[in-house]
Amino acid sequence: MRNIKANLLLSFSMYLALVVNGFAYAEEHTQVVTTSHGKVIGKIEDGLSVFRGLRYAAPPTGTNRFKPPQPLTPWDDVYEAFDFNHAAMQTPTASALPSETHSEDCLYLHLWTKGVDNKKRPVMVWLHGGGYWEGAPGRPVYYGHNIVQQDVVIVTVTHRLNVFGFTQLPDSWGPAYKSSGMAGMLDIVSALEWVQNNIAAFGGDPDNVTIFGESGGGAKVSMLMNMPAAEGLFHKAIIQSGAVMDANTNEFGQALGQALLDTLGVETGNIEQLSKISADLIFTSQGKALEKVKEIAPKQAFAGNFSPTVDGLGLPTFPFSGKPSAFISAVPLMIGTNKHEATFFPFLASLKDDTKADFEKRISELYPDKATEVASAYYASYPDYTPGDLSFQLQTNEIFWNNTIRVADIKSTQQAPVYLYRFDWESQTVRNGVQLKATHAVDVPIIFGTYESLRGFVGPGNGPELMMKQMLPTWVAFAKSGDPNNASIPEWPVYNTSTRQTMLFNLKSEVVSDPASAVRKAVITP
Repeated sequence: MRNIKANLLLSFSMYLALVVNGFAYAEEHTQVVTTSHGKVIGKIEDGLSVFRGLRYAAPPTGTNRFKPPQPLTPWDDVYEAFDFNHAAMQTPTASALPSETHSEDCLYLHLWTKGVDNKKRPVMVWLHGGGYWEGAPGRPVYYGHNIVQQDVVIVTVTHRLNVFGFTQLPDSWGPAYKSSGMAGMLDIVSALEWVQNNIAAFGGDPDNVTIFGESGGGAKVSMLMNMPAAEGLFHKAIIQSGAVMDANTNEFGQALGQALLDTLGVETGNIEQLSKISADLIFTSQGKALEKVKEIAPKQAFAGNFSPTVDGLGLPTFPFSGKPSAFISAVPLMIGTNKHEATFFPFLASLKDDTKADFEKRISELYPDKATEVASAYYASYPDYTPGDLSFQLQTNEIFWNNTIRVADIKSTQQAPVYLYRFDWESQTVRNGVQLKATHAVDVPIIFGTYESLRGFVGPGNGPELMMKQMLPTWVAFAKSGDPNNASIPEWPVYNTSTRQTMLFNLKSEVVSDPASAVRKAVITP
């Protein structure tokens, strides 16, 4: 009887503690956490505390449309952070879950931690891929359950995309819209500010934050490293297949913004009119607006669309073109690409049928003044490749690798170290008649340890697991100290332009000096 009474009293005291914290919840929920705007509660999953759908800024709807993110209104009740909530407005894709919903109201972050305590774990903030136009962090490939076991806190961010995140309105709309063409990036800045203000309550260290992302996420990391508003909000950076040195000119950004307004029939400065147009109509008007300005559109992969604009404020200059601040100069960088990125893209699948003449024609179109030199460099660097393989490699290098080298070279002149890698492990998956090999994005489920959710992409066998055992600890080691070296990989030297030491990740990883050097000398740097 005494034990029964004791258990009843213990149960009651636990219940009372939960009630005092704001509400009574079952044991599968976390304790209530107090943030700068109110109390929140998440779920316990596999012993981890998981918070999904945490608002970090006010809904960017109505008169907030196209403006920088606005502050949250505090709340009194306990916010239930159980679900991912809306992803950004976008065209549905095959990679989206059936439960995924899209909305302008999309400023949420999602968090995995081993404990709501005071341990000050390193924080890794993930930015999803999909260019500046699509993607969502609520897809299983981005779940943080595995990587957070390495005693870090993982945060993933939902933010505005495409027309909603990157419409640069003309100067005539006044200072409130000066950086409307950077709204989606300023969302991420707002999320990083939330991390600074709140992550300690979730067991994270606000003074040890690493931003990392792949493809469009890597491009966003590139932008953040060139945005004054982001300074002080992160301390290390990882760019995976997303080194970007391009953005829309202010002239093009404003022209595209005006074209959108003309398409929608919105009068200059009429905020009320703009706020009442349906989100669906704005989204479907993108193509018409782009058609109006196609003659002056930049041709780069990450520009010439609804994408970041050099506005002189949110983004002062083209990325990596100006003198870095002291803060950015002191941020360590890990950067790289996958060896066969271009095999990922269906619109490039026909390259597999290229002849030698087709490949050399592509070289001539890109490098008319030195076509013979560049073609010879490709033959020397990739001696076993078919003409189709060479055409794929040309696209891989033009879109991803060349700028990666350029950014690494720039970063090597700064105070903090830069580490360069190439992911070489080859998936056996065949899609559209093309073997994917070390294709675009295949590294992501390996680093997150979520490859079982994408077996049709990574392929069969234990290769993904063996790669994960090298790469996941390496990413975490870098996040913890700014140095990726750990027991799972060979010694990885700091990159410099003399030796160009590069880690090649494979079943047996190795460091080589200046891979594909002939192409680098002919195309990137002498």
